[in-house]
Amino acid sequence: METIFADFAHLAAGIGAGIVLIGAGFGIGMIGKGAMDATARQPEASGDIRTSMLISAGLIEGAAFFGLVICILLALK
Repeated sequence: METIFADFAHLAAGIGAGIVLIGAGFGIGMIGKGAMDATARQPEASGDIRTSMLISAGLIEGAAFFGLVICILLALK
């Protein structure tokens, strides 16, 4: 009975990691789209737009990394 629960925990951790990565990819894609639209509308503000885009992408990457670590810890438990 214990192995069944362990197998389900590994499956859930794998699915969770996939969902985290899909969400992070979608979020970073939306940031890139918004930054390109903003740069096309106001080219003189491209430096500020790039800076805020990189900060936002870094925060999303950090949240995705946190989610992956949690999934790995759950899988190894």
